[in-house]
Amino acid sequence: MKIFCIGRNYVAHAKELGNDVPEEPVIFLKPKSALLQTHTPFYYPEFTNELHYETELVLRISKNGKYIQERYASKYYNGYTVGIDFTARDIQNDLKAKGLPWEKAKAWDNSAVIGKWIDIKPELNKKDINFCLYKNKELVQQGNSGQMIFSFDNIIAQISNYFSLNIGDLVFTGTPAGVGECVVGDDLEGFIEDESMFELSVK
Repeated sequence: MKIFCIGRNYVAHAKELGNDVPEEPVIFLKPKSALLQTHTPFYYPEFTNELHYETELVLRISKNGKYIQERYASKYYNGYTVGIDFTARDIQNDLKAKGLPWEKAKAWDNSAVIGKWIDIKPELNKKDINFCLYKNKELVQQGNSGQMIFSFDNIIAQISNYFSLNIGDLVFTGTPAGVGECVVGDDLEGFIEDESMFELSVK
């Protein structure tokens, strides 16, 4: 199982971190070990002093594929949820300044959190999915799939040009503006529309 992540997929988020708006999806990966398992506590990693949450819509791959055309891409995923791409921001900033890969800041054990799955139905308007994150019961981040630079189907097509997609893979589709820091003791709860999809405490 692979975890694909899309960076800078919302204009406001790219700008808030001082990045250029990309002309094609920024793709990076997390390994299987990055996925926080159900009922497993989340611990603040010892190697960072600036842990950030990035709330994202996540797709569940349901069909193997390679070189997928965009018009057929919707046949390759069958569920969505909301998750967090946890980022060691201090480490990422240092790596970016040196022109080095981001894996140490992004791909560490338990850095990917997902909520419960919603099955995709034909009537779903994939350009109008609202999601948000509450920290200690206060709204800190919110987005809408219609704000994405690259749509679900475009992301799937672009990923498949470089990597084979396999059943069980996950795709984190990018985070909107509003990313921020969390510390030990914080409670994080992710929503799609008005439904709570996950809740965790930083230990």
